[in-house]
Amino acid sequence: MTIMDSRVSPLRSANRLDHLDWLEAEAIHILREVAGQCANPVLLFSGGKDSICLLRLAEKAFRPGRFPFPLLHVDTGHNYAEVTAFRDKRAAELGERLIVRSVEDSMARGSVVLKSPDESRNKHQSVTLLEAIAEFEFDACIGGARRDEEKARAKERVFSFRDEFGQWDPKNQRPELWSLYNARSHKGENIRAFPISNWTELDVWQYIAREELELPSIYFAHTRAVVRRNGALVPVTPLTTPREGEAIEEISVRFRTVGDITCTAPVDSTATTVEQIIAETAQTTITERGATRLDDQTSEASMEQRKKEGYF
Repeated sequence: MTIMDSRVSPLRSANRLDHLDWLEAEAIHILREVAGQCANPVLLFSGGKDSICLLRLAEKAFRPGRFPFPLLHVDTGHNYAEVTAFRDKRAAELGERLIVRSVEDSMARGSVVLKSPDESRNKHQSVTLLEAIAEFEFDACIGGARRDEEKARAKERVFSFRDEFGQWDPKNQRPELWSLYNARSHKGENIRAFPISNWTELDVWQYIAREELELPSIYFAHTRAVVRRNGALVPVTPLTTPREGEAIEEISVRFRTVGDITCTAPVDSTATTVEQIIAETAQTTITERGATRLDDQTSEASMEQRKKEGYF
């Protein structure tokens, strides 16, 4: 046996890593690049499943030290109570600073004006986010967006450059050859960093299972009053009331994604465990946004326009 024969090949050792290990390593590398290159970053944390994964990745990247950034949530004021309660609980458990800025505050300042009292506040989060960036002078925002969500998000770089007006130009982004990232920016400019860009919804759930991550209860099947509208299940709430002729049903549902109550719908499901959700996710042919967003802002053109205006 030669000396080389007695050694463990680094390549062979690396090949033993599964796909989650590779995705995790890439995400940790991106988080450390943000911390190393940016003076004042922030991590966007809503209490949703993607940002919960980001928190675990940040733990692996920076513990036992504190995170080199605070957490920020842009609250529409119409979020599900289970999710905001989980948000506060998780931030407290980690001992990390949580900043909450509300669309309602922007409305009070007059920077957000609704066309009607029942208009969805979801698209107005861009204004509140840009105000928070200016208030705290953040030079980078770390988000949980993934390229598989819809076509406009698929155009994002991992480090997505935004100009001094918070605008995104998909034709004016920096190359990222060989996973080399450039976060340089002038005062007032901003980087949006997406460590889990290359993950899929299935990857997220498999990672949640592997890491045994706690989630808000509405991600699991539960009985909820809904009405059927345009192919979607609309939850019956004080903000989303039945229309004339719509019949209220009590059925078993779960949420694939969570956000503003007025534009986030559940899906028909009996999955009460992460393993059952993984099985359902592996079989679905509809994206989570395609199945659960009630507003008409999720087409490629509409989402791209919102992102150009500063959206996540």
